[in-house]
Amino acid sequence: MGDVWAAGDEYEAYVGRWSRPVATEFVRWLGVAPGRRWLDAGCGTGALTGTVLTAAAPDRAVGVDTSPGFLRQAHGHLPGAGFAVADAAALPLPDGVFDAVVSGLALNFVPRPQAAVDEFARVAAPGGVVAAYVWDYTDGMAMMRHFWDAAVEVDPGAAAADEGPRFPICHPAALAAAWAGAGLAAVATRPIEVPTVFAGFDDYWRPFLGGQGAAPAYLARLPEDRRAAIRDLLDDRLDRRPDGSIAMTARAWAVRGVRPR
Repeated sequence: MGDVWAAGDEYEAYVGRWSRPVATEFVRWLGVAPGRRWLDAGCGTGALTGTVLTAAAPDRAVGVDTSPGFLRQAHGHLPGAGFAVADAAALPLPDGVFDAVVSGLALNFVPRPQAAVDEFARVAAPGGVVAAYVWDYTDGMAMMRHFWDAAVEVDPGAAAADEGPRFPICHPAALAAAWAGAGLAAVATRPIEVPTVFAGFDDYWRPFLGGQGAAPAYLARLPEDRRAAIRDLLDDRLDRRPDGSIAMTARAWAVRGVRPR
């Protein structure tokens, strides 16, 4: 579908800023003891890696991603971690190295998610935690759901780019099945929901023009008249609070398991 992941600043404005509160609750849920070795697979601009550094007191934190642009931003903000270009489904790492292998908002973009989960389990130490979270694109990530619903009204072809039907892994049953399929034990899933409050319509709309991610990449390919039609439909449709702000919520599905000893 031509999703674009290259420019860190634009990604941060789009969804990176909302992933941090999810990462905080996710790391708290895992309850990994201090002084452990962490791998963040598909680390992007470092939202989850940074949370690990500040909230989990790791002995070592490593992030890998396929986007050099995202990694440059992560490295610039997080000198306490190590970063490398790598595919989550083919990790250039030995077996059984990490006490916690995590992934935030990345698994659905791997062409074969099960291959990535198998890799997560392989590089986890016996007794280590393997966990991830993904957006609930079907109806829990309100900013995107409103966008795609409007886009399909203006351009029925937009349905092919909508993350909801494109990413079947982004459901708790599918995540649990993938974790069990990788041989992980004590598998559990849960929702994590955070508020996403936009100062006004421009604060909501402008990040969609940055080209980073599925919806912005789709929007960039449209002629100006269709972009304007989607914008106007959303501007008319979204509810404002008395101060002009737009309050939504974002839900992620999280999953965790343990590599058997």
